[in-house]
Amino acid sequence: MTKIIETPGNADTALRLRRTLSTVTLDCRCRARLNEALDRFSALEGRRRLRSGLREARHRKGVIADQLSFLADIDELTEHETDLTVYEEMAILFDEIAVQAGKAADALRQVEASLTQDTNGRKA
Repeated sequence: MTKIIETPGNADTALRLRRTLSTVTLDCRCRARLNEALDRFSALEGRRRLRSGLREARHRKGVIADQLSFLADIDELTEHETDLTVYEEMAILFDEIAVQAGKAADALRQVEASLTQDTNGRKA
């Protein structure tokens, strides 16, 4: 299932600045310097969002790793298990791993969406 990811409000700051400032009348030299500054700002914002998204995905990976250690107990289960709650506990762990994996995937898609938006904004 593909999720539609919206970039956060501050993700398109460089694009909004570029669009707003493009309507300002400037001489050619000032326009060139402004465009260079906006390009640098866009690059810095893109790297910041990339670092943030990767940090979030790595955090989720750590949470998943911790939960996987609890799942090691599943190898010790047999058909003779008398405590039936253990099955629900294992199911909850799998559910939580799925939630964390989804959040990590969302973070990475958010990075991709915002970087794609920046790239498209610069070409316009």
